[in-house]
Amino acid sequence: AFLNDVNATQKTVVWFKYNLWQFAWNAAYNFNTHYGFGFNGLQGLNAPPSSSNPAPGFFDTVSYKGKSMVKYYAYDAPSNTVNADPDVGITQVIDTTKAQALVTITNSKTSAQAPYIIRSGNFWYFADLPLSYIGPRDRYLVLCDILHDIFADNQPVSHKALVRLEDVDALVNFGTMQTLSDYLLSQHIPFSIATIPHYMDPLGVYNGGVREEVPLSQAGTLKTSLNYALARGGKILMHGYTHQYDSMRNKNTGVSADDFEFWNAVANTPVAEDSTAWALGRLLAGKTEFQNNGYAPFAWETPHYQASPLSTKAVPLVFNTTYQRAVYYTSDTPNFTATVSKDFQVGQFFPYVIKQDYYGQWIVPENLGNIEYNISSIDPSSNITYTWQDICLNAQYATVVRDGFASFFFHPFWLESSLAPLVTTGFTDFKNIIQCITTLGYTWTDASTLAHP
Repeated sequence: AFLNDVNATQKTVVWFKYNLWQFAWNAAYNFNTHYGFGFNGLQGLNAPPSSSNPAPGFFDTVSYKGKSMVKYYAYDAPSNTVNADPDVGITQVIDTTKAQALVTITNSKTSAQAPYIIRSGNFWYFADLPLSYIGPRDRYLVLCDILHDIFADNQPVSHKALVRLEDVDALVNFGTMQTLSDYLLSQHIPFSIATIPHYMDPLGVYNGGVREEVPLSQAGTLKTSLNYALARGGKILMHGYTHQYDSMRNKNTGVSADDFEFWNAVANTPVAEDSTAWALGRLLAGKTEFQNNGYAPFAWETPHYQASPLSTKAVPLVFNTTYQRAVYYTSDTPNFTATVSKDFQVGQFFPYVIKQDYYGQWIVPENLGNIEYNISSIDPSSNITYTWQDICLNAQYATVVRDGFASFFFHPFWLESSLAPLVTTGFTDFKNIIQCITTLGYTWTDASTLAHP
């Protein structure tokens, strides 16, 4: 019945990767003649990987608007495990009056090419699943752009840029906020401040072993910093209530900004109290704390971008706008260890505004990432390096989406002198990102103007 519907419909059909053979190789549908292209079969890795040949190659490079988008591949020799999605459906145009290959994919080892996207009237075929192993320079961006053609929405080219100052809490350094606010004002750039209203250090990690709790009403330096930034074009969003969970290390220190709040990251499960009502209570408490101190956050950002499904369902009940990435699950009560009906989770970023996601969230995008410095000698959890050049390159790739954003965030603490000599270029690197994105032709935009009307 499904194949009959696909064959007969005048509506748009988009088919990804697998099982097209059930349609194309069924003589009842005369597929090749009807659609003007044929399905030749699947191709995966050129050969089984091994320690002597760890990367045998596959169709891994999608070419689009002058950018080469290389699919993710990783091989662990000791366990003989491949992390990749190498399979592609190989198609061939037979009748150019009926079918067109819009985008190609190349096997980087053999130089063989094949259509990545084929269109035949109302029927579209993608050679793989562009939602697997997505990244900021991945063929996922091709899907994001081509969706405009699939929906025929005539979206004009428009590139906006957003910058967000991240994890601003009671321990914020006023000097760093002053420096960043003044610079952004001098460049006429509006910005957002992801603020944690209620600071917690339940184990006294940064307070000599003594528990510390600072509500917004007692956070003098934070309020001074916010007031200074607001007067210079900043806008506040709520970044968790405490941005940590209970009195446990989840996974790091248990301190605000370090840990997950709405997800047990140690066990990779929802927290013990998990429910929409529990999360709703925390969101309302945080929003009330802002309001009682004279602030009105325009949006919500989930701590570390991950919350349980039931917690996420609370967000639209309090905030009509979020500013973030998101994690999606195959169940409202996910179980990742079950032997039968095991659940899965996947994180996703967006290159433009999403007006309603699965959980009902209006999402202002963050798609470029953030600068990271390896300071593992003083903080074992901070062992990643991600440079301003990486952010800049991500912004270049985002231009292939006709309405793609360049949206990144930055931690003000990277300017603090206490991190020297490990980090000395934080402010310079921040300015380099701003200048790069400006040079690429993006228009700096106030994120609050993208909020749900």
